[in-house]
Amino acid sequence: MRNKVRCLIIGSGPAGYTAAIYASRANLEPVLFEGLQPGGQLTTTTEVENFPGYPEGVTGAQLMADLKKQAQKYGAEIFPGRVTSVDFSSRPFKVTVDDESPVEADTVIISTGATAKYLGIPDETNYAGQGVSACATCDGFFYRKKKVAVVGGGDTACEEAAYLAGLAEKVYMIVRKPFLRASKIMQERVMNNPKIEILFEHNTLGLFGDNGVEGAHLVKRMGEPDEEKVDIAIDGFFLAIGHTPNTGVFKDFIELDNAGYIKTQHPTTKTNIEGIFAAGDVADSLYRQAVTAAGTGCRAAIDAERYLSEKGL
Repeated sequence: MRNKVRCLIIGSGPAGYTAAIYASRANLEPVLFEGLQPGGQLTTTTEVENFPGYPEGVTGAQLMADLKKQAQKYGAEIFPGRVTSVDFSSRPFKVTVDDESPVEADTVIISTGATAKYLGIPDETNYAGQGVSACATCDGFFYRKKKVAVVGGGDTACEEAAYLAGLAEKVYMIVRKPFLRASKIMQERVMNNPKIEILFEHNTLGLFGDNGVEGAHLVKRMGEPDEEKVDIAIDGFFLAIGHTPNTGVFKDFIELDNAGYIKTQHPTTKTNIEGIFAAGDVADSLYRQAVTAAGTGCRAAIDAERYLSEKGL
């Protein structure tokens, strides 16, 4: 492992691996650290049917393995390891991995992704890939003409419910509060959709089913005198209670928005620090798709190459 590199990529997934492919082909000799979840969120997805070039579909794990192999083919050095601290106050930038000696880098591409928020019930893990999802756009296609539930009451939950209503036979929205937090236009969209039923003041206790999710155990008005247990029959359970961008280690140096996502200088991937770029879900609260993440990985590598060329590094 070199202790000085021209291009250091933090995080894997479609953005990181694509950045590594482009950076390698530009002779930047990139080094990539994969992070806690090599391959990113997609490795928890069983089937991916919307990534270009895979007409028969592909598992998330296989797609990430293919991208990694392609990056390595062109010379990217890829290592396991989690970035534990950074010092972006001076150049070259210093990045510490697993609390060991820091690596110095002329450019850094941050592609650490975002982590979906879960309720914390064991069944979310038990049924991962068997009916539990945090991305309707990714997995909704598998629930055509089936019954699904969306957890959440904000704009994201309403968008997911409306999207799923175009595919599924029935969509339940499980909302803890007696109202929706979403914008007025999104509230109207779900309330006026005959396929969507909003279950206000409901909490999820668990899921059930022998071969994947077959239903959910709910409780209505939990803790109140008229508390009531309710079961609903569903085939899919979608979490839409938000994402947490993995930016904690960078917050002292990199400018973030109110939700913690990295701010970039559109249309580039430049951050507030010259020579540091951001790609993928860590800087994208809107689309969060594998193909859009890969696209920004490409852009970040091109931005990094141009920066190095301009600086004569």
